Amino acid sequence: MSWEHFIYFAITAVLLWAVGAWAAWKDKTGIAYTTTILGLLVFFSFILSMWISLERPPLRTMGETRLWYSFFLPLAGLIVYSRWKYKWILSFSTVLALVFICVNLFKPEIHDKTLMPALQSPWFAPHVIVYMFAYAVLGAATVMALFLLLRKKPLTSEMDITDNLVYVGLAFLTIGMLFGALWAKEAWGHYWSWDPKETWAAITWFAYLVYVHYRQSPRHREHLALWILILSFALLQMCWWGINYLPSAQGSSVHTYSISE
Repeated sequence: MSWEHFIYFAITAVLLWAVGAWAAWKDKTGIAYTTTILGLLVFFSFILSMWISLERPPLRTMGETRLWYSFFLPLAGLIVYSRWKYKWILSFSTVLALVFICVNLFKPEIHDKTLMPALQSPWFAPHVIVYMFAYAVLGAATVMALFLLLRKKPLTSEMDITDNLVYVGLAFLTIGMLFGALWAKEAWGHYWSWDPKETWAAITWFAYLVYVHYRQSPRHREHLALWILILSFALLQMCWWGINYLPSAQGSSVHTYSISE
């Protein structure tokens, strides 16, 4: 399987997810579950085939991580739909997954089998995969926050939706950080080094923790809480890809890899 086949898997998966989103709005729960799961299976089959072809987890480049993000968005949407029956979530996850799929279609990246020693740890794959799932759920929470800000008078039930998404996302973010610490211990001999990537990861984690604690305060204000959530997601973007453009990360970060490592 090669990257050129991606478009066929992507189109099939998106069409199935779109049918699932439509079915959710029409209260056709069975169809929503069936088509969304089928779309996930189709998309994951491509990821698995790339994994076999590359002889390593497809997690090294930004294009490869976008594959996982495109997969986890509908998966997160399905889990949220299953738990809370939010009709809009499958539409959101499908649209956002389509955005990342289009980026990969119009800006494909070079994939090779080379994997430097630091990435050959068994903790590398679960660390990145769990993080991608957390990013997908927190992305859904951010879209909900933007919607509520436009509404100007968010309802308590709507704020509960946002809180539930943040709780799930933060839980997986925490697990991802723990996996990352175990990976760092094996790869570099220490659990934490405060390198630029890890520093921004800690900042992001604390930002979401601030949101959770502020929402528990009896004197909290909904609009300020929503702005905290949006700021937290901006910090998450810096942690995910923005760090690559910071001078402090060029050459000095243990997360800047080269084949010679």
